[in-house]
Amino acid sequence: MAVKIRLRRMGAKKSPFYRIVVADSRYPRDGRFIEEIGTYNPLKSPSEIKVDADKAKQWLSNGAQPTDTVKALLKKEGIL
Repeated sequence: MAVKIRLRRMGAKKSPFYRIVVADSRYPRDGRFIEEIGTYNPLKSPSEIKVDADKAKQWLSNGAQPTDTVKALLKKEGIL
């Protein structure tokens, strides 16, 4: 099972809000997921990022691969 840390899009049309989730890579973007570890709101200025650092580090140590966007967000938060 290839596990990824990725964004799940929420919110209305033209006003996106994202949840950072751990999911099997075979599931669709907004489909089933294993665990929610944070949120990301790009519309606020500056963008609002909330991540549970302990859970993120645990999943990374277990072999979960972050997507490029999530990797940038985790670096910005100082987790990576």
